Amino acid sequence: MVNSVLVDAGPLIALFDKDDLYHKSMKKFILTNNCQLVTTTAVITETSHMLDFNVQTQINFLKWIGDKGVIIHEVQQKDIQRIVELSTKYSDIPMDFADATLVVAAEQTRIRKGGFFWS
Repeated sequence: MVNSVLVDAGPLIALFDKDDLYHKSMKKFILTNNCQLVTTTAVITETSHMLDFNVQTQINFLKWIGDKGVIIHEVQQKDIQRIVELSTKYSDIPMDFADATLVVAAEQTRIRKGGFFWS
């Protein structure tokens, strides 16, 4: 059985940025864990923006997504009200749109695993 794990931009950036402090840890995680990464379009956009230092790196990231390196959980227009509720409720904590879409994805998919712990 393959476990699903919600993933934010940080680990994705680390996976594709060889200069990132956590690049090796993220590669090791991908190679040694039987899991399916799940994210949202907002997180993909954020990641791609942060990888703008190299167009080929962005292309490699997008090809990896196309090869189902990560599964996209689509946020729908009907989900915007929930994102507004979350943003309002957690206005004292930094929660950007991408973060809120991951919470919505967790609620809808019932995935309870997310994030990565670096050793």
